[in-house]
Amino acid sequence: MTVRYSVAKAASAATTWGLRHVAHRPAANLPGKLALKIDPALLDELRAKCVEGSVITVGTNGKTSTNNLLADAFQAAGRSIICNRTGANLAAGIASALLQQPRAQWGVFECDELWLAHVLPHLRSNYVLLLNLFRDQLDRCGEIDRIQTSIAGALAASPETVLVYNADDPLCARIADEVPNRTIAFGLAESMGLPQNTVADAQMCQKCDGMIAYRFRQYGQLGDYYCESCDFARPALDYAARDVRIAPAGVTLEVEGPDGTQPLSTPQATPYAAYNLVAAYALTQQVAISAADLQKAVRAFNPRNGRLQRYDIDGHPVLLNLAKNPTGFNQNLKIVEADEAPKVVAFFINDQVADGRDISWIWDIDFEELAGQPNTVVVAGGSRANDLQVRLKYAGIRATLGDIHDAFALARALGEADEAWKGCGVYAIANYTALPPVHEALDKMEAAGGASGVSEEAVARAADTVRQGSAVRQCPGGVSHSAEVVRGEAEEGSTEMRRPSGALSHSGEAPVVIVHLLPDLLNLYGDGGNVRVLEERLRWRGVPVEVRRVPHGGTVNLAEADLVFMGGGPDREQKLASEQLLAMADDLSAYVEDDGPLLAICGGYQILGRQWLWGDELVPGLGLIDMETRRPGTSADRLIDNMVLASPLASHPVVGYENHAGRTYLGEGVEGFGRVVSSCGRGNNDDDRVEGARYRNVVGTYSHGPLLSKNPEVADWLLARALERRAARTGAPAPELAPLDDAEELAANAHMVKRLS
Repeated sequence: MTVRYSVAKAASAATTWGLRHVAHRPAANLPGKLALKIDPALLDELRAKCVEGSVITVGTNGKTSTNNLLADAFQAAGRSIICNRTGANLAAGIASALLQQPRAQWGVFECDELWLAHVLPHLRSNYVLLLNLFRDQLDRCGEIDRIQTSIAGALAASPETVLVYNADDPLCARIADEVPNRTIAFGLAESMGLPQNTVADAQMCQKCDGMIAYRFRQYGQLGDYYCESCDFARPALDYAARDVRIAPAGVTLEVEGPDGTQPLSTPQATPYAAYNLVAAYALTQQVAISAADLQKAVRAFNPRNGRLQRYDIDGHPVLLNLAKNPTGFNQNLKIVEADEAPKVVAFFINDQVADGRDISWIWDIDFEELAGQPNTVVVAGGSRANDLQVRLKYAGIRATLGDIHDAFALARALGEADEAWKGCGVYAIANYTALPPVHEALDKMEAAGGASGVSEEAVARAADTVRQGSAVRQCPGGVSHSAEVVRGEAEEGSTEMRRPSGALSHSGEAPVVIVHLLPDLLNLYGDGGNVRVLEERLRWRGVPVEVRRVPHGGTVNLAEADLVFMGGGPDREQKLASEQLLAMADDLSAYVEDDGPLLAICGGYQILGRQWLWGDELVPGLGLIDMETRRPGTSADRLIDNMVLASPLASHPVVGYENHAGRTYLGEGVEGFGRVVSSCGRGNNDDDRVEGARYRNVVGTYSHGPLLSKNPEVADWLLARALERRAARTGAPAPELAPLDDAEELAANAHMVKRLS
C-alpha cells in the first residue's frame, strides 16, 4: 500500500462524507475522481477488494439494467458484491464504488465503452459482457469503429479476461474476431418477426467492402447476418435463445447452451429484454450461478433508477424509461405502440455534454410509427424541446411543449373532457441528463400520493389546449389524436388541415422527383431528415413528390431528377460511396451544369470538390466545385460545435451543427453558403469563417441538424429551384411556393440563435 493510495483513500472518504451529510448529494463520481487524481494507480490497488474476481458490462444500450440484474443474481446466489448500481460508469464512478463499499467476493460493474480502456487493464476483470454497439453521442464518441478499436485494445491489454458478447451484432463480432481473448457468443437463434426501422448502424461488412445481408434481422443491425463477398458471418452461438415470445406479461424464451436447454422469463415485455436476459444467463453460467438463482433475481427485479420504472399516480399507470439514441428510442416506441388505450406520451431531450451537444440523431427515430396511433397526445420537453417539436411535426404529430407536470395536466384535462381518457396511461421517455429531473418529479408525485406540482393554472391551460385541439391535432394529412377532435373531424368528413392559400392540386401534375443518393452508406447525423423536410413541405402544399432512394449498387437517371441530396457517412462507407459517385461523375456534372439543385452535407459536401480527406489520406473527389478538403495542418482537433450563419439564402440566421476533421478551402469565384456569425463554430476551416459552398444551384455545407429542419427558407429556396427544373423538364409552368406556417421551425431556430448569441 503506497502513501499515494492512503492519501487518495482518505480524501475520497472525506469527500463522500461531505457530499452525503453536508451537500446532501450522491457521492457517485467526485470521490473517485479526486482519488484517481491523487493516485492514478488506484484501481490496481483496489482490485484486491474483489476477492474472487470481477465482471464488467459494456454496451451502448441496456448496460445499467443488465449490470444491476447481474448484481441481484450474484446476491441471490449468496455472493457478496461491490457494484456501481447508480450508473456512474466512468473510471471515477467505479473507483468510488470500490472505495465506499466493503471487501466482497465479486465486483459487478458497468463501464462506458470508451472508458473500458482506462478500467480493464487495471481491474483485469475475469469477464467483460459486451451487449451491443449503436451510434450514440457522435460528437463525443465519434464513429463506431473508434469504439470498437478502444474495446479491442482494452481486451488485448487484459488477455486473461473472457469476452462474453452478443454475436447477433456484427459490430461486436468484429471485436471478438480481432482479440486474443477467449470468447463466448450469445444471441437469438430465431427471428422475433419485428417490423424494421429506417436506420441501422452497420450496413457494410466488417471485414471487406461488401454489404451485409441477413437471413433475418431483429432490430437495428442485430440478427443473423452474412457477407456475400467474404466469410464474415454471425458465428456459432454458444448460448442460443429459441421460441422467444413477447406478450404484455413479458418475455419467455428457452436458452440452449453447453449444459442443455433452460426456460427463462422476464416481466419486461420488450425485444431488448430478451437480449439482456440471454446475456445475463450466458454470464452467470460462467460463474456457476444457477438458472434458478438468475430467475429468482429476474422475478424480483424492480429498477428504481428510471429504467423501465413503473408508477401509479392519480390512477394513471406511468412508465418511465431512458432512451439516448435512435435504437433505444425506436424500441421505446414499440412499447408505446403496443398500448392501444388512450395515453399521453412525453419525450424529453437535453443536449448537455453527457448527452452530446448534437441532437441530429432524433431524425433517425421513426416517430412516424406513432403518428398512426389513435387517442395519443404528445408532449415535447427538455432543453431541446423546440427541435423535438419540429421533428414530431414532420412525422405528422403536433406536440405540445411542456414538462412532466404539463403531461399530467393534459391527462387530467382530457379525463375531465372525455370519460374515455380517465386514468389514461402516461409514458415518459427521456435521454441521459433529462431523465433525473423527470425521475425525481415522478418519485415526489408517488410519495405525495398524487400529481404534486401540477397547479390548477396548468390544468386550466391544458383544458384550454384540449378545447382548441392544438395540442392533439396532427399536422397536415395526419390523424387527430384526441377523442374529442376525432369526433369533430369525423363529422366534417376529413382529418386533413386546410392547404395553404395558392396550394397546387395533385391532379394531372408530374411529381417533383427528389433523388436521395446512397442512403444506406451516407446516413450519419440524421441528415436523411433533410429529404423528409423537403418531401413534406411539398406535400403540405399539395405538390406531388416522388423520392427515389438509390442504394449502393443502384442506378438512377439524373435527367429525370429535380433535386438531388447527398449526406455524410462513416469513413469506410464514405469511401465506398465515393467510388460509386465517381462512376457517376459525368452524369452528376451534366446535372449540376444544367442548374440542377443539389444539397450535399458534410462528407457528401467534401466529395463535390477536387479532393477530400479519407482518414489521413487525400483522395480524388468529383470536381464539381472548385474547392478542396485538406488535412487540418498541425491541429489534430475536429471542428465540433453549434454554429449560426448569415446566408444570402435566408433572411433569418441559419442554425446548424458541425462535426468534421477536414478543412475545406474554396477556389476563386466559389461563394460560401454562409458566414459564421456566432462565437462558437468555425465553418470550412480554421481561418476565414466561411461555411459551405454555393455553385450554380448546388449547396454544400457542414451543417447538420438536419440543416433544413430549423431553416425553412433554405428548404424553400431548394424547392423553388426544383420546381423550376420540373417546369423545364416537363414543360409545365413553375408555380410560386405557397407560404406555410413555420412557427415551430422558426421557434427552434430562434431558441438556438439566442443560446449561441
